[in-house]
Amino acid sequence: MRVLGVDPGLTRCGVAVVDGAPGRTLTAMHIAVLGTAPATAIEIRLAAIERGINALVDQYDPDVIAIERVFSQHNVRSAMGTAQAAAMALVIAGRRGISVAMHTPTEVKAAVTGSGRADKVQVTAMVTRILGLSQAPKPADAADAVAIAVCAIWRGSAQQRIAAAIAAGAR
Repeated sequence: MRVLGVDPGLTRCGVAVVDGAPGRTLTAMHIAVLGTAPATAIEIRLAAIERGINALVDQYDPDVIAIERVFSQHNVRSAMGTAQAAAMALVIAGRRGISVAMHTPTEVKAAVTGSGRADKVQVTAMVTRILGLSQAPKPADAADAVAIAVCAIWRGSAQQRIAAAIAAGAR
């Protein structure tokens, strides 16, 4: 399974492409951040994020686009920007018929560290170890995108089996 992980954000949108399957070695194909300047108009920033994600889909042909689910934040402006960046990935997935997996920050942290309360340093250390990277992904948005992709690989196959069993039972 190949997953494009997206840690949505307007200034820094973390992106990572990870190959693998549960119980097998995972391989990082691409880890980066799509950046936009805060002074730039919102429509230009969103178009840049869309172009960046589209380019990754063209290059890596992911089976799934995994996106961190936007959660309620005290800063409404920040939450709106995060949701708008996430929407770019959702639209691309919808247009191209790519499956989507959405995971909360707590789910992602629990999947890669064993604790839903892990901090960014712990998440970064674990994704570095899980993927056997020589250096930790930087900045934290890039490491978070890797964690989102890993979470989707590890949890996605179980979720697909559960959905298939439910569908078979309904027949």
